Amino acid sequence: MPGAALIIVDLLNDFFERSPVLAAQRAALVTATNRLARGVRAAGSTVFWVRQEFAPDLGDAFLDMRRRNIAVTIQGTRGCQLLPELEQRPEDVVVVKKRYSAFYGTDLEQRLSQLRPNLLIVAGVNTHACVRMTVIDAYQRDYDVVVASDCVTSYDLEHHDVTVRYLDGKVARFLPSGEILTLLGALTATALNPAALRAEG
Repeated sequence: MPGAALIIVDLLNDFFERSPVLAAQRAALVTATNRLARGVRAAGSTVFWVRQEFAPDLGDAFLDMRRRNIAVTIQGTRGCQLLPELEQRPEDVVVVKKRYSAFYGTDLEQRLSQLRPNLLIVAGVNTHACVRMTVIDAYQRDYDVVVASDCVTSYDLEHHDVTVRYLDGKVARFLPSGEILTLLGALTATALNPAALRAEG
């Protein structure tokens, strides 16, 4: 049984090119996320890249976008694509979403039910919006959720901080990616040798 699954939300060109706050954090965020993804794959677990994408006429966009004619992450543009320096691999899974949560209107729930991970790791942007809704939806499905604290951020730093205070220790645990990989290593070792855990008990 895989120890974990990693869900990386909306690390897309449009968001980082339109927000100076995100642009300033881009290099550090990408470095930490790539390192985390490599560790998850090395443990035999699955990486999910979740990206927002809307039709050019905004017919499938959410209400506020349609009302204000906000054209962002549009299908067929580079704006809806992952940052090019991210290390996406052929074995990774791409999920396209139309709303904040990576679960809403996608096949993510079905894919996770096939993998049956005992730990769900979340990374990406924006902490107060798509990350928050994805974490809450995962918690509602009884997943043990860990957020990689050095792999999430937001264009709105105040609401990033508020979201961390709201989620941490209740809905999810916020841990640095290094600690998450250590935890994943322990889970993987236990899965490979459950008799060792029983002996320790």
